[in-house]
Amino acid sequence: MMKLCSPHNEPVILASASPRRVALLAQLGLVPDSIIPADINEDNFRSELPAPYARRMAREKAERIAQDHPGAFVIGADTVVACGRRILPKAETAKTAEDCMDLLMGRSHRVYGGIALVKPLHSVPDEKRTIVKLSHSHVTMRRLDQSELRDYVEHGDWDGKAGGYAIQGAAAQYITKISGSYSQIMGLDIYLMANMLKSAGFISQSTK
Repeated sequence: MMKLCSPHNEPVILASASPRRVALLAQLGLVPDSIIPADINEDNFRSELPAPYARRMAREKAERIAQDHPGAFVIGADTVVACGRRILPKAETAKTAEDCMDLLMGRSHRVYGGIALVKPLHSVPDEKRTIVKLSHSHVTMRRLDQSELRDYVEHGDWDGKAGGYAIQGAAAQYITKISGSYSQIMGLDIYLMANMLKSAGFISQSTK
């Protein structure tokens, strides 16, 4: 079994409490030393488009935690579901979930995934510490009838999910097509993450 390690065994912090991101990192053989969710203002700026917003959120989450942990690698990520130029909210109520599904069903939409990696302060100049990457995917969802929509909302799988659904959850049965990265739609593009870590000097070591 392989384990992904930082160049000089620096600690790795995930600036997110998402269990999906923890599981996706585990697929790379990376187990964060700490999980510290970043407490930042996640409101989007007036007229801010989905892609820049996803990049900004990933960067701000990672850099907020890196301020208090300058000797660690910090990973920040953000997933944005967009309907055209509109950024859909994280569904915190049944009404919001239903509104999101009304917008998404019967059409294609985009999911943006921002990833930020902040390197330890000792390893690079401060202005080069943060690497930010962005990927996006297209998701097509069929139209639901009213009973299906009601059952979905009552199920509660939408709670806390961007756009009111999770690709690996109950909404999967309504999705007819995906173009892009499944892991990115889940919460972390592991192909992109793997390349960022490799570029930062992470190496694989056998745990046998």
